[in-house]
Amino acid sequence: MSWKIVAPLLYLFFLTGVKGQNDSSNLTNYKSRRIIFTSSASVLTAGSLVYLNQAWYSEYRYGKFHFFNDNKEWLQMDKVGHFFSNYQVSRLTLSASKWAGYRRNQQLMIGASIGLGYMTVIEIMDGYSKGWGFSWGDEVANVLGTAAAVSQHAFWAEQRVQIKYSYTPSGLAKYNPALLGKDWRTQFLKDYNGQTLWISVNPSAFIKRETKFPKWLNVALGYGAYGMLGGFKNNITVLDNNGNKLTFERNRRVYLSLDIDLTRIPTKSKFLKQIFSVVNVLKIPAPAIRFSENNVKGFLLFF
Repeated sequence: MSWKIVAPLLYLFFLTGVKGQNDSSNLTNYKSRRIIFTSSASVLTAGSLVYLNQAWYSEYRYGKFHFFNDNKEWLQMDKVGHFFSNYQVSRLTLSASKWAGYRRNQQLMIGASIGLGYMTVIEIMDGYSKGWGFSWGDEVANVLGTAAAVSQHAFWAEQRVQIKYSYTPSGLAKYNPALLGKDWRTQFLKDYNGQTLWISVNPSAFIKRETKFPKWLNVALGYGAYGMLGGFKNNITVLDNNGNKLTFERNRRVYLSLDIDLTRIPTKSKFLKQIFSVVNVLKIPAPAIRFSENNVKGFLLFF
């Protein structure tokens, strides 16, 4: 996840807010809802792209459209970040279009078009930036993220397998704050060493008969990486307090944990439902097991 992900996250949070604030019984038809949805999505799409251009791309000069192969960068943590963002934008766009009264096939078309189209525009902007370039790896991750949300909506009319995010300070950002963030607010988005992307599966959704298994309890598989001070390699020298050189081994990490699907917690409050829908992008802290190269470690509570 990076600064480029801020805009789509704001996008999906806004869509959820629109759906929740206007979900009232006095709307006798869906015309008003569709006007709200269409106008809000249009304004936010244009506004967030303009914001992104000023906040992110203004630091780099524009040039001729070009490609950039960053598939080996950050041990693919940036790719799972694209996957996560596309999934979440598509998921909430599908939900908002359903609220607006569109038919199932229309919901799928809207969810896929906005989810994938929005992030593809950002990737094209990358292509004209001299600091970056159009990445086919990013675009593949974008397609897979949108497909994960749209396919579940098509087959099950719900998200039984959700993509979530968590962050724990890695302690490595201080060695390269320009890339990894200068404080916790920027490190939350830029320090790939502390980020984990989760595939959170709800077992009860696949059990047809009634059981005592909690409907809100998920099983989560996470992916993370550690030891990265640069995108492709650690090309900076780090010294400890005694002047000795510190080395960090770049390695991948896989996690097995439990999670909570907040959207399946029973409540009659529409306000809480909207809060749960937004907060559900985050993995809930729970016991976990971490598998890394030559190491297995357990945690009583991991986020």
